[in-house]
Amino acid sequence: MIELRGVTKDYPMGEVVYHALRGVDLTIGEREFLAITGPSGSGKSTLLHVIGALHRPTAGEALFEGMDLGSLSRDELARLRNQKIGFVFQQFYLLPRATALRNVELPMVYSGVRPVERRKRAAASLDRVGLSEFAHHRPTQLSGGQAQRVALARALVNSPLLLLGDEPTGNLDTQTTYEILQLFVSLHDEGRTVAIVTHEREIAGQATREVVLRDGRIAEDGRAIP
Repeated sequence: MIELRGVTKDYPMGEVVYHALRGVDLTIGEREFLAITGPSGSGKSTLLHVIGALHRPTAGEALFEGMDLGSLSRDELARLRNQKIGFVFQQFYLLPRATALRNVELPMVYSGVRPVERRKRAAASLDRVGLSEFAHHRPTQLSGGQAQRVALARALVNSPLLLLGDEPTGNLDTQTTYEILQLFVSLHDEGRTVAIVTHEREIAGQATREVVLRDGRIAEDGRAIP
């Protein structure tokens, strides 16, 4: 599904250039559950953003189902993300004045789904994460775990092939972290490809594969150790 060939990513910072990724080669097959780990500043989030077509590589190739992401226009990349990739971040990025249902509907607004169908699919997605009874609550009326479930429902509503999480449990307590992790595990069991950036061993231990980054390079690549 994903193939990175010699990917580098640089960020100019005044007169200095920060090298976030330094020649990464990585293949992610369909139905894998990949944990991306490593110390702070090792390039984990940058790698995930390249995988998810949020950032273009400075050099090298990033392929999604054989398509060179570097050759796609901004609109084509946006359409790819909307239709085939779901994102869950550490911050929930929910619209504060919109209900949970309306927040989950948003990706379908951009893909042109009709209102009746949007509401139906958004309700089903909230039910999938156990939040049907909170459909008309606003983010300020939800706990952190509930807000993250809304974000996950939003990521799933267009039935993406690839689900990405960037420290999705970073702001949650232990019990809620476990509950969110189990949702990711069940989604993988249903056949989705999942990649999560995490510093938590419990999450990495549930993955079928762990990639460890250090200084923008892959230092280890193998099965996760429970």
